[in-house]
Amino acid sequence: MHTSEQPQTPTSEPSGPQPPQTLLNLITTVLSLLLLSSLTVRSFVGRWQVLRSKLCTLQSSLSSISESPHWDDNSLLHTLFPSLLSTLQRLKRLSDQCTLSSFTGGKLLMQSDLDIASSSLSTHLHDLDLLLRSGVLHQSNSIILSHPGPGSDKDDLGFFIRDVFTRLQIGGIEFKKKALESLLQLLNKEEKSTAVVAKEGNIGYLISLLEVNSQPLIREQAVLAVSMLASSSQHSRKIIFEEGGLRPLLRILETGSISLKEKAAIAVEAITADPENAWAISAYGGVLALIEACRSGSQPIQTHAVGALRNVASVEDIRLALGEEGAVPVLVQLLVSGNTATQEKVANCLSILASSSEYCRALIIQEKGLPRLMHMIQDLSNSDTIEHVLRTICSLSVTDSNLQILSSSTTTIIQLGEFIKHGNMILQQISASLLSKLSISEGNKRAISSCMGSLVKLTESPKPVELQDAAAQAIVSLLTVRSNRKELARDEKSVMRLVQMLDPKNETVSKKYPLMVVTALLAGGSGDCRKILVAAGANKHLQILTEMEVAGAKKALQRLAGITLESIFSRTWRE
Repeated sequence: MHTSEQPQTPTSEPSGPQPPQTLLNLITTVLSLLLLSSLTVRSFVGRWQVLRSKLCTLQSSLSSISESPHWDDNSLLHTLFPSLLSTLQRLKRLSDQCTLSSFTGGKLLMQSDLDIASSSLSTHLHDLDLLLRSGVLHQSNSIILSHPGPGSDKDDLGFFIRDVFTRLQIGGIEFKKKALESLLQLLNKEEKSTAVVAKEGNIGYLISLLEVNSQPLIREQAVLAVSMLASSSQHSRKIIFEEGGLRPLLRILETGSISLKEKAAIAVEAITADPENAWAISAYGGVLALIEACRSGSQPIQTHAVGALRNVASVEDIRLALGEEGAVPVLVQLLVSGNTATQEKVANCLSILASSSEYCRALIIQEKGLPRLMHMIQDLSNSDTIEHVLRTICSLSVTDSNLQILSSSTTTIIQLGEFIKHGNMILQQISASLLSKLSISEGNKRAISSCMGSLVKLTESPKPVELQDAAAQAIVSLLTVRSNRKELARDEKSVMRLVQMLDPKNETVSKKYPLMVVTALLAGGSGDCRKILVAAGANKHLQILTEMEVAGAKKALQRLAGITLESIFSRTWRE
């Protein structure tokens, strides 16, 4: 046959590893023969036209590689070239059959073989294009492999990251493992690297490695890398979410190993911290996965799964789903069984749920949430957790039955007094507000009388107005006890604060609140209280405020005037 007279072609696999230049020469030889034979095929002409187009692209790519200064240093080509040569040799054998005057083989089998070879060729073209675009062939291998130092600029860092992702996408399992090791080492050591990784790396490909069909070690490394990126910045989280990272992370949370679940939970919590991402939890069926993770996961899994639930609880539809899917019993149980970090997030989540609807409040009450919350605040030291617990208690106190429970709890009332004295401003405001709603016994009012000075101080705080109101209401409640009125009157600092707030020239505080307190302090007609206030200068301020027709000033002045009448009657009797 005429074809037997053609020059011998290298159609057998080379024995042993070949140098890159030798492999390139073999590839070029086979490619040249294929380009010629593709013009003379007699069978499956349409498929060969497509193949010829790909072969021409390959020829251009190989030319660009050979012109790169350090192409033969790159270890990726040691893997790519043998595989490419094998594909081309297979194509050459198929072309020999298709150039025969009459094709006698099985047509379906040949079609399948050509399609498989064409697909393999497309993969090689993609890998070579990726390698060329990365720019790694223009640097020596020793430079590429070295980790950027702490003082490296963004260009060096970006180049290293592009090389890592090129190896990750093109290389075999060992290349992928080493690439992920390099990536993880970089993320651990260089804080600034996360932004560059998000910009220069192929995050979509990294996320594809989270799928269950990935090699186990590679999948675990990929989950850790995604978790670290998600936890690093809002920009990184945004890219991971946009590349579809949330769905596979939720599946890992359902079916992965404990180690994978812990890393996935960290990433899910971080991603859902951005409100615009929270809705997707419901879309991907993640509510049940998170609830189950809270119920049966390890402690780290529970902590981050609760954090994710807290993040998404602000979405109305998800709040409803949390109630319907049984999240509340799990959360209430974690109040007592979780660690400190978990408790803080649980308390925050419950405070969001309790403030949102009667439905959620009823679920929390049904699970005996109020007694557990009341017990919790006795032992808590974290101010954020205390704040969330108090907010939840406040939300639950809208019913008369719960108000009665709170009003009869001496330990809770005393604890509120301590928060007013020693807590931050937020705790003081919530505690004062709650205290003002309660129907407290005289004994309990006397028990927390020491917080009155702090409440007076809070009343003069210019902002927020809610704090002034809550503090004034709480003081008025405590001043219904005679001994408390005497105690506050003996507190010189508090009396001076009240008088200064009454001063018409003092415009930082609404006169409504000091007038409320002074009127309550003068209730019962105690002459000592009147004398102390007059001596402090309250009389002249009240007279001016009365002339200004400030609401409540006239009543306070009338009560204070009792000391003047008493003095007049006393002098008249002596005369």
